Amino acid sequence: MLTRILPAVVVGIMLGVALYTFGYARGSSYLTDRPEACANCHVMRGQYESWIKSSHGKVAVCNDCHTPPGFVAKYRTKATNGFFHSLAFTTGRFPDEILITPRSYQVTESACLKCHDRIVDSIRQTRAHGSDVQCIECHGTVGHL
Repeated sequence: MLTRILPAVVVGIMLGVALYTFGYARGSSYLTDRPEACANCHVMRGQYESWIKSSHGKVAVCNDCHTPPGFVAKYRTKATNGFFHSLAFTTGRFPDEILITPRSYQVTESACLKCHDRIVDSIRQTRAHGSDVQCIECHGTVGHL
């Protein structure tokens, strides 16, 4: 009898902790496109405030630049990033200066090109052999002041 009840109790406790954590961390806000959700964590407050003051604060939300297009890709990215962010914040193992992962960099770079493809094509034409250009070569603080 105990062998049947114990797994149910463990699953129940884990589910309860997960639901409590989801509610405490305002998890449902992360399912939206509202930029305020990104500032739920105090570590992101500076990025949020600088985004508001930037030119992109008037034309784009965080998800426009930090998630890929498409429902599945967007929420897979949000889930992956959310897991690693919460792990880092829970354990206290995150750098003072937030660093972008290579995958997130590619997502963001693609977002730049989605909106600014015409000007980037013009820039590429002026370069030898149409070599690629990375946005942050010239615009390292764009999006966040």
